[in-house]
Amino acid sequence: MFYAIVVTLAWVIWHLVFAIKVVGRENLPKDGRGFVLAPNHISAIDPVFVVIARFWGRRMLVMAKEELMHVNPFITWFFNHVGVFGVERGKGDTATIDGVIQKVRQGQGLLIFPEGTRSKTGQPGRLKSGAFVVASAAGADMVPCRIIYSRGQMKLFSRVRVCFGKPIPAGELELGEVRSAAKLRQNKQLLLDAWEQLYQENKFQ
Repeated sequence: MFYAIVVTLAWVIWHLVFAIKVVGRENLPKDGRGFVLAPNHISAIDPVFVVIARFWGRRMLVMAKEELMHVNPFITWFFNHVGVFGVERGKGDTATIDGVIQKVRQGQGLLIFPEGTRSKTGQPGRLKSGAFVVASAAGADMVPCRIIYSRGQMKLFSRVRVCFGKPIPAGELELGEVRSAAKLRQNKQLLLDAWEQLYQENKFQ
């Protein structure tokens, strides 16, 4: 209930401040299967735009860097109640990742930014492996998502487009037990290609 109230209020407020257009919402899974939602990352408030664009459905897990979980007690409490969880980057936080994989297998969605950090140029940066490892281990489809700002970067009263692409099937993302580096590079390219297509089809003129 708390999550539904927060998302509804955020939807109203954000639509008053930003001109948000959603493209391809029909590409989001609706059959109760887990999925990995993989957007590009430009602004600190990108997660809000993505959650609002999806708007309704079972609460997703949202991966964030661990230090964000400890800014202050209220932020920690709030994040815990809207599905945000922290991961210690670069420290092999396998226990947390294993738990996430299990929840995605059980039908929960995961919002994760494959770049791991915000792009300073507005263009996709180097992709990290985490999103692809989770999708492969959970047997989940990956939904490409491209966030496009009318001014390249997020600014007050910007126009925003959140574009969901057709899911990349779980079978195409399977890395195998040895997690082939070549297959991982191939999977990353699939997502980059999907992002580029979404950008070319929906960019501001």
